[in-house]
Amino acid sequence: MGTTNINRRDWIRKSMLTAGGAMALPYFGIAETPMAPLTLDAKGNAVYSQFFKEFLPDIPVPLAPITAKLNANENPYGPSPMAVEAFKNTAAGGNRYAWKELFQLVDKIAKFEGVESKNIMMGPGSSDLLEKTAMVFFMNGGNVVSADPAYMSLIQVAESVGAKWKPVPLKADWSHDLKAMEQAIDDETKLVYICNPNNPTGTMTDHQELVDFCSRVSEKVPVFVDEAYLWFLDEGAKKSMVSLINEGKDVIIARTFSKIHGMAGLRVGYIVALEATLNRLQSITRGGMGITLPSVHAAMAAMDDAKFIEKSRMLNAECRDYVAKSLEEKGFEYVPSHTSFMIFPIEMEGKEFLNKMTELNVGVRAFQFMGKNWCRVSMGTMEEMKMFTAAINKVLV
Repeated sequence: MGTTNINRRDWIRKSMLTAGGAMALPYFGIAETPMAPLTLDAKGNAVYSQFFKEFLPDIPVPLAPITAKLNANENPYGPSPMAVEAFKNTAAGGNRYAWKELFQLVDKIAKFEGVESKNIMMGPGSSDLLEKTAMVFFMNGGNVVSADPAYMSLIQVAESVGAKWKPVPLKADWSHDLKAMEQAIDDETKLVYICNPNNPTGTMTDHQELVDFCSRVSEKVPVFVDEAYLWFLDEGAKKSMVSLINEGKDVIIARTFSKIHGMAGLRVGYIVALEATLNRLQSITRGGMGITLPSVHAAMAAMDDAKFIEKSRMLNAECRDYVAKSLEEKGFEYVPSHTSFMIFPIEMEGKEFLNKMTELNVGVRAFQFMGKNWCRVSMGTMEEMKMFTAAINKVLV
């Protein structure tokens, strides 16, 4: 099947009839991925690799209301009350740059992570830092090694500036094939990218195997570990790669306030890395420049709101268990998830599935990999998840 290269802006123009249609991007989850060029197949779906494709919906005009927005892995309960109060109390200071306050946030994060402040770089969300890393590391070409499927933000931006992607299929148990990834590294490899837990599959790679891999491979090439969803685990801190920083390993760990903290719209994230690595990034781009003063204060407050963090984790698990049980009852073999979303195979063609779900006011994502079509559904409120299962009953059962 033939493919066409198209940038996301042109896709929007083709898909929507009015300028106001750009408002649809958050509805349909497209804002979760970067504004890098897309490769589209003949049916207008995004082709990431020979094994990995994402179905893109036919965007209706006027827009269908999305009552259950389950397509962008957002936390439906946040921001936390403490974060909201901090944001409101400091919004009047939005005429000032937030450098002093940003340094305070950096110090707070460094203490939390057990590293020095010089090992922290801030950004407006972790995706911004993934993309800046891609631009800096691949401005002179090279290749990036990652799993397939994977979260595409860093990879697509790397390709857009001239890099080659060397995709390595996940193993049958959905973990990263670390042995094959190490074998894929060559003289042109500039970075190894690992998303753990992985997006879009929601699955984990064994902790000790990943520690050993990062420790060994980072002696040859930097390893970027995206831990956006790690805090949905009960003991997420014990599964992090951040301790390798204090061992002098050339690893980069990404974290975000968008998920467990419920601050996707406030845009705060950070990476933890060696000072030399951050100096390399900051020689090209400034970290933290895009974060507003109220968002900085909200992030500091969110870190202190342990009650909200635990509530988010608990309610997310309850919804995940509900969806898992509902899918089991319908005969779907879902993939066990460690995150705020889950996937399961669907027999229906992906674009048709998305259109039918949208007609029922439910927003989800649809992919093709491992030889199957998949639905990825984010965990919302219990009410939203019941809307989702009701829609699945009408569309697939």
